[in-house]
Amino acid sequence: MKKLFLVSALLPAVMAFSQQHGGMWMPTELNEAEMKKLGMKISAKQIFDPSKPSIKDAVAQFDGGCTSEVISPKGLLLTNHHCGYDDIQRHSTVENDLLTNGFWAKNMNEELPNPGVTVDFIADIKDVTTEITAGTQGLSGENLEKKINQNIELYKNAQKIENYQKIIVKSMYYGNKYYAYIIDTYKDVRLVGAPPSSIGKFGSDTDNWVWPRHTGDFMLFRIYADKNNKPAEYSKDNVPFQPKHFLPISIKDKKEGDFTFVFGFPGRTTEYLPAVAVEKIMNETDPAMISMRDAALKILDEKMRTDDATRIKYASKYARVANYWKKWIGEVEGLKKSQAVQKKKQYEQQLIAKNPAIKPTIEQLNRLYNEQAPYALNRAYYLELLRNAETLTLANIYLGYLQNAKDGRADAQYLNRLKSHLKSFYKDYDAQLDAQVTAKLFVLYTEKTPKEFLPSGFKNDFKVSNQNTILESMEMFFSANSIITGRKAFNGSTVYSDIDKVFSDQKALLEALEKDPFITLMKDLKLVYSETTESKFTQYQTQIDRLQKTFMAQQMETDKERRFFPDANSTLRVAYGTIKGSDPRDGVKYNYQTHLKGVMEKYIPNDYEFNVPQKLISLYQNKNYGVYADKTGEVPVNFTATNHTTGGNSGSPVLDARGNLIGLNFDRQWEGTMSDINFDPRFSRNIMVDTKYILFIIDKFADSKWLIDEMKIVK
Repeated sequence: MKKLFLVSALLPAVMAFSQQHGGMWMPTELNEAEMKKLGMKISAKQIFDPSKPSIKDAVAQFDGGCTSEVISPKGLLLTNHHCGYDDIQRHSTVENDLLTNGFWAKNMNEELPNPGVTVDFIADIKDVTTEITAGTQGLSGENLEKKINQNIELYKNAQKIENYQKIIVKSMYYGNKYYAYIIDTYKDVRLVGAPPSSIGKFGSDTDNWVWPRHTGDFMLFRIYADKNNKPAEYSKDNVPFQPKHFLPISIKDKKEGDFTFVFGFPGRTTEYLPAVAVEKIMNETDPAMISMRDAALKILDEKMRTDDATRIKYASKYARVANYWKKWIGEVEGLKKSQAVQKKKQYEQQLIAKNPAIKPTIEQLNRLYNEQAPYALNRAYYLELLRNAETLTLANIYLGYLQNAKDGRADAQYLNRLKSHLKSFYKDYDAQLDAQVTAKLFVLYTEKTPKEFLPSGFKNDFKVSNQNTILESMEMFFSANSIITGRKAFNGSTVYSDIDKVFSDQKALLEALEKDPFITLMKDLKLVYSETTESKFTQYQTQIDRLQKTFMAQQMETDKERRFFPDANSTLRVAYGTIKGSDPRDGVKYNYQTHLKGVMEKYIPNDYEFNVPQKLISLYQNKNYGVYADKTGEVPVNFTATNHTTGGNSGSPVLDARGNLIGLNFDRQWEGTMSDINFDPRFSRNIMVDTKYILFIIDKFADSKWLIDEMKIVK
């Protein structure tokens, strides 16, 4: 009883605190009063105003994913190093390795074009709920969705826009409201400057999601436009873009409690799920996915530590697998520590007390999630099996080729794309190593999956009680001359040596692939998954999504004291909070700021993750910091705050009370990664690169003061 009383007494205060500091707010519907209470000195109109220049005119979505911001009157664009990593890679060669060495244009003529890269500015946001829901009264299910989609197309077609603009309509609050976004797209984006990976990716996988952090995760581009300052395809005649607004950059010292806000394009959150959904994530699906990736990572890590060729080949893949593995572990821990399920259950009871009509909604959601649970769990295991067992990934690709060939869709264009994809895949594929990974994942999959979700005889074939037998079974498949693994030559070549020659006799290849043991296995797995799991999961999810719309509407109608914000969906949002350290565990307390000396404390010569360029070492040893040192005498590197962020916020500007740029968002603290589901200001921290470190690297390390001279520096 005492324990329950303490939880009950704690939760209302936590929720109030969470509401004060959490949220990804639409810039047209800001919680301005609370922002000013926390210290904001500007108005909401200065943040977003479609009729005259405002801060939103300096914030752009970078290449459809990350966020970026304009920091000079000449279109200089700042984003994260990891957001532009592919662009540096495309410009790199063995002889000119920009990933390792970095790149700094010495003038505009040296800036490098990036075909296909775009930046999108939001010109206006309009509430179009009335237009999109017109004529939907009395409709439900597929009929409702069809009418909504028709109305969206009618609305978009009726709008007059420029040829460089587009309109997208986004659903908010699970379909209870709709907003139209008018977007200006710029297509001439050139690389200006990037630090070496030893700065831009310092700490790499080990420090990912972790605080304290010491990463210079930034990169510079420039937007170019035509002579009329309008978006245009790349041309040597284009000129630097002149923005309506650009962000002044502050190098003032920061202190704990200072107001901050993040302006960007967060990807996806689910803050309004019922308690039962959070319980399933925390206790079932997250642990399932963690266990599968944990098994794969242990095998890869063991080989990568003893073989340099494998380490290089698998470095990027290992990082991709480890990224969300680490995030999910933190998410589970954070959900438990923040008592997310208890909070939501208590909140649901409070809602029911105010509005009894909510009770049957919650009861139905509980029933649906519980009935969906076995299918959701099998789905989690199955998808992780396919993602992490590369041989099965290959089998699935070839299975798609077989089907397309049967359906007459394997034309020359399709084949060229397929072969290009396979060449890229095989370049970093080790069949022998993946046999071990696949074997281990089969052990887990067959142990955790009920018999009715497995192909007939599957368990007998793989004898899950003995991992060595599983591995031998995998090797047996290889020795059975599987073409797709590259062990068997076909048409005089292997998939490793000459993929074009392998595909030169398609008729014979198709016949051979039909008999390939891994493709047969994948076909059986896919068929039984489709029949037993996928359709059932989707049926339940469709019902859940429709009921979640009702639940969301009921929350908003019932809880008049709460300020609601829509879940993130890659649209422009504002999150706000204060600069703050953290004490995530007993006996552990983190400061809000790290410094250059911390980089040197982590330095490991020639290490993949913790190497430091010699010039940065010299700057540190000579204390050649210029105006970029803070009151400690050191250069600040990263800092944390209570802003509510997620994927897509990478590269987002972090602004102070007056709208000056003070940092660049790039990560979250591991102990607070549950904020996608349950933001808790006690644990949730976003991690940012300090503008002092960014300018220090540009000025002192890269000797690119010509770029500093473009900017407006607030001292």
